[in-house]
Amino acid sequence: MKWIGCWVLALSFLALMCATVLLVSAQDEDAAARAQVLALEKVWNQAYKAGDTKALASILDNSLVLVEDDGSLKTKSEFLASVKASSGNQEQVAPESLTVRVFGNTAIAIGVIAVKGTKGGKSVVRRERFIDTWINKNGTWICIATDATPMTHAGTP
Repeated sequence: MKWIGCWVLALSFLALMCATVLLVSAQDEDAAARAQVLALEKVWNQAYKAGDTKALASILDNSLVLVEDDGSLKTKSEFLASVKASSGNQEQVAPESLTVRVFGNTAIAIGVIAVKGTKGGKSVVRRERFIDTWINKNGTWICIATDATPMTHAGTP
C-alpha cells in the first residue's frame, strides 16, 4: 500500500513538473511574440516617417483594414499610395506608450502616438490612441487591422 502511495506521489510530481515546463515554454513564446511585434511597430513608425512604402508593404497584410482617425477606411494599397503621395510635412514620432498582448497566433498592440506636422505654416502636434491587430502567418507576424482615434482630451497613455 505504501508503494502505491509513493507511485501516486511520484506521478503527481511528474505531472506538476510537465505542467510547469509547458507553462514556462508558453510564457517564453508569448515574450518572444511580444518582442517581435514591438520591433515591428518600431519598423512601422520609422518606415512611415521615411515614406518607405516597401518596408510598410512587408509588414502589412494584403487584406489590411485601416481605420483612419476620421473614421474612413483604407485598403493596404490606398494607405501605401497616401504615404507615397505625402508632401513630407508630417512626421510620426515614437509612441508615447505601447503594450502588446498575445493570444496564441494573434497579438494586439495598443498605444498612444504623437504626430507632428505643419498646418497653415504652424507646427501642430496631435495625439492618437491606436490599436493594431497582428497575426502570425507561417512564422511571420503581419498586421491585419489598425485603427487610430484622436485624443481630444488629456488621458493616460
